[in-house]
Amino acid sequence: MTVLVSVKINDGVVMATDSASSFASGMIYNSSRKIVHLRQDIPVAAMVTGAGGIGNESLATLLKDLGQRFTGSVPGYSDWMIDPADYDIERIAVRLRQFLFEEKAVPHGATTWTKVRVCGYSSGRPLAEIWEVNMMGEHCPPPSRIQSEEEFGLRWDGEYEALDRLVFGLGTRFNEFAVKHGMNSEDAASLREKVVPELYELLFIEAMPMQDAIELARYLVETTIGFVKFSVSRPKVVGGPIEIATISKHEGFQWIQRREH
Repeated sequence: MTVLVSVKINDGVVMATDSASSFASGMIYNSSRKIVHLRQDIPVAAMVTGAGGIGNESLATLLKDLGQRFTGSVPGYSDWMIDPADYDIERIAVRLRQFLFEEKAVPHGATTWTKVRVCGYSSGRPLAEIWEVNMMGEHCPPPSRIQSEEEFGLRWDGEYEALDRLVFGLGTRFNEFAVKHGMNSEDAASLREKVVPELYELLFIEAMPMQDAIELARYLVETTIGFVKFSVSRPKVVGGPIEIATISKHEGFQWIQRREH
């Protein structure tokens, strides 16, 4: 598990994660890399939540391997090369799914539960967009766009509870407990749909400066880490140093906060 946060504004995208990764053995390490710039000369990066690796390879290493294919430097994969003047985020997400799921996860029994969020700019486009590849064991649907160029705001994944409560005003198990206390499932879902818009706490505007978006993303990750740390009942699957990167139209990909070896 982990927490990852993206904040999409007019000026670009902020990506922020903790450093905890869980493995099938039950081990949890707090020094994982979860943000990877997919190619040095294009403004596109990926970040991951879920399982820390596939087989004997970490997700960070696999994403770097994919990045090498995108440069055209891997023999036999010249058709994977990205032309910096002619590419789009959707095609990158499709290739990412092909590489991680079809080439890597399926031969290992497709037991990996991992979500990969791809953020950045398609060539020649004025605004960023965000896509996701969701590997759910034996299933991995086609990549989905979770924010178009004209959509802005916060998206989080991994450990939901703290930020669902903070932003939506309701925990992730609201429906479950509503049913437990006498509501049927349809009425519980309907009530949630009505209540959340009234409780929703707006923490951004599209025109906020990049620095403020960075501070917001850091705060959201710190909040989740602290919530999990002090919760008596929750497994400690979020933690370690926070890493933050930005992607903007003119500056491209930039590290803002990165754990050193």
